[in-house]
Amino acid sequence: MNLFSKHKAKMWTVAATLPVLAACSSVGPGMQFESARVASNASPDAADAAVIPTEVKPITPALVKREKESRDKQNTQDISKLIGTIGPYKIEAGDILSIVVWDHPELAGAAMAPPNVNNIAAVDQAATTTPSAGFVVDHQGMVQFPYAGTLKLAGMTEEEARSLLSTRLAKYINKPNVTLRVQSFRSKRVYVDGEVKSPGLQAINDIPMTLIEAINRAGGLLPTADQSQLALIRQGATYQLNLPQLVQKGVNPASIMMVNGDVLRVLSRDESKVFISGEVTQPRSLTMHNGRLTLNEALGESGGVNPLSGDASQIYVVRKSATEPVVYRLDAKAPGALAMAEGFELNPKDVVYVAATPLANWHRTISQILPGALSSAVGAVGNVNQPR
Repeated sequence: MNLFSKHKAKMWTVAATLPVLAACSSVGPGMQFESARVASNASPDAADAAVIPTEVKPITPALVKREKESRDKQNTQDISKLIGTIGPYKIEAGDILSIVVWDHPELAGAAMAPPNVNNIAAVDQAATTTPSAGFVVDHQGMVQFPYAGTLKLAGMTEEEARSLLSTRLAKYINKPNVTLRVQSFRSKRVYVDGEVKSPGLQAINDIPMTLIEAINRAGGLLPTADQSQLALIRQGATYQLNLPQLVQKGVNPASIMMVNGDVLRVLSRDESKVFISGEVTQPRSLTMHNGRLTLNEALGESGGVNPLSGDASQIYVVRKSATEPVVYRLDAKAPGALAMAEGFELNPKDVVYVAATPLANWHRTISQILPGALSSAVGAVGNVNQPR
């Protein structure tokens, strides 16, 4: 058999195999989104194993509108309890007071040293290693002072405590001139954790602590922080705070006041990722931009649909729900599809999948069953057509 006959035989072999392979192209490589069908006589375990959703929702302007309304309802949380004004600082158990009675140095007690009120760790360390320089409010909110006896100052402002002490001393001192102030603020604390520069305890002092003040005292947000994912835990209730959204609604984050016992956690952007796979130029995982990422942005950041193998009419978004996965489909070949993709916002952990074209699936199926078959056929045709 000459060379031409051998090449011709290979071409006939491939040609004879093509109809069979064409019938198998429907089960080619790639994710399948056909509706799941379980036989009526199948066992319950088999039905439970079918995790493919029964419906693929097309992305339309009406669906984009419904998704936006649903998202707005989910993001609406009553934070009115967090907003308000804080009055003057009130003395509580654990605070250290500086009390001076003018012209009576014998009543001053220990020498007063200026504290570091902004570093609660330094205050706690000093309290355990050195005697307290001042008058400590005990666990019952009481303070003992010469001549005045035992005073209950917990719950009072500095002005109220000064007035009470002056009244007590007036029985023994003519017109006492008293100076009373909080020397160390140790009774009220908040905890800031997560993506901040210096996580830890922050002491509340005579300057009202707002949400922004607490973040700044912790060194500010790190570049990995997600400004849309702040969790404020207060008395067992968790409030989800989205800083960009609050600003858009006209709510000043500085109006949110921190109180004793609050826990503020700043989540990382890495906890809100979207996964892009299938026939795109660069399959990858993307971090959301402060809690927001549209389908159009996700496709753009992954290089777009692969022009050689991607089917722009089959762009899917797989979203996990409480019951079963929900699949959305975008036909990017339709007019106005990119506008809908810009309005369709993704959720964290969404999977965007671009399906392959039927020709790409067919080619891959042949390549897996008969490796090199197409290359041999093309080579044979090329050799036959070459001039001798």
